[in-house]
Amino acid sequence: MRRRPQPTRTGLTRAVAWAASLLLAFVLAPAAVYPTEARADNPIVQHVYTADPAPLVHDGRVYLYTGHDEDNSTNYTMKEWRVWSSADMVNWTDHGSPLSVASFSWASANAWAGQVVNRNGKFYWYVPTTERATGRMAIGVAVSDSPTGPFRDALGHPLVGNGEIDPTVFIDDDGQAYLYWGNPNLWYVRLNADMISYSGSPAKIPLTTAGFGTRTGDPNRPTLFEEGPWVYKRGGLYYIVYAAKCCSEFIAYSTAPGPTGPWTYRGTIMPTQGSSFTNHPGIVDFKGNSYFFYHNGALPGGSGYTRSVGVEKFSYNPDGTIPTINMTSTGAPQVGTLDPYIRQEAETIAWESGIETEPSSEGGRNVGYTENGDYIKVKGVAFGAGPSSFTARVASATGGSAIELRLGGPNGTVVGRCGVPNTGGWQTWTTVSCPVSGATGTQDLYLRFVGGSGYLVNADWWRFTAGAPTALPGRPGGSPRERGEFPRLAP
Repeated sequence: MRRRPQPTRTGLTRAVAWAASLLLAFVLAPAAVYPTEARADNPIVQHVYTADPAPLVHDGRVYLYTGHDEDNSTNYTMKEWRVWSSADMVNWTDHGSPLSVASFSWASANAWAGQVVNRNGKFYWYVPTTERATGRMAIGVAVSDSPTGPFRDALGHPLVGNGEIDPTVFIDDDGQAYLYWGNPNLWYVRLNADMISYSGSPAKIPLTTAGFGTRTGDPNRPTLFEEGPWVYKRGGLYYIVYAAKCCSEFIAYSTAPGPTGPWTYRGTIMPTQGSSFTNHPGIVDFKGNSYFFYHNGALPGGSGYTRSVGVEKFSYNPDGTIPTINMTSTGAPQVGTLDPYIRQEAETIAWESGIETEPSSEGGRNVGYTENGDYIKVKGVAFGAGPSSFTARVASATGGSAIELRLGGPNGTVVGRCGVPNTGGWQTWTTVSCPVSGATGTQDLYLRFVGGSGYLVNADWWRFTAGAPTALPGRPGGSPRERGEFPRLAP
């Protein structure tokens, strides 16, 4: 039984989340009495199941749009879409769900694989969902002024509907936009400049074996194309990357001299692997590197219906072909570092154990449902010469808990400890600060929640303040209040 009134938990159960952290720590770290660090950074989200990644680069960040597999699903139980973003490919901010099946008055179920594109200062999210009137899948489009939403139905009815799925949109150099989708066929239309209407009628791209490879064992599906197309252009060559065969799927690709073909099959990108019988690709270039997104069933409880998104860095071959890419638990390397001296959202996470996120009464989201020993890992924090203090926006209905600041692992060196009082409610916020000593250079930071039983702390944001700490004579680290044994409240 929960001890506080909050929204129903939508993420992994804490038993599963803890098992994920514990298992990875023991498998990937040297043997020890306690796990020292969860070195894995894939899957990139651990507190909910995610699927069908669609990355978008905008204004110095990668925005990642995913589906959300509900816990314990034994079918495609998907009610909403989720948004995440990162400036460094390892620390991902949870922006929640700005779009769901309920956002479309004409839809009844199934928040399946979609994609967001940016044009004319607006963001257009193309998604497949079940049309209530027909009972078939149709493609809807939602629009927002922000990459994180909120999104609204742009039309009040489907953009196009023929029972097929997985839309992707590509805008060519001449400004012409194309919408592709399909399973079992591959369709396209030319979108108008408004991005919510199209010219002409939907047309089929011929699925030839020369263009999409040869499938054996299914006379109704002679080519490898299955679903999940992802179309883009690089160096004058058009690429279509897609889930191939079934089931289990692998990721293949084809290229063409134009956006509608003729296509030539180029082979496998990611072989069948990863404890999910489906896969779904997304490719972007970001800060001079190329990245391949996919999903698998890597988290405990994972399967073809409870999936998790991962990412790998890759380099094109000199002739423009894509190398074979395998799933890893390490993921992509960090690009740059994280600045601890500016406000950082608590829901910006490289790895976690036990936490979940929820809407905050102060806007955005906050970390919640923390219990003793739960933690957040933030990777590659650039402390430089070192901070003097740490400040966080917190809420609690229990009190007597604290946030420990540790380096190198959840049981690593303690460089600060911020007490958290009973603020009067789980969405009643206050600001606490505490001194910090010994945090220098660039290191992984762990915010570890400690206290008694039950839920402990909600955290909204945090930041460090630069400068050397001052210790009072005869008292290591200063007074009890300076050492964080009691909270220092700020307005």
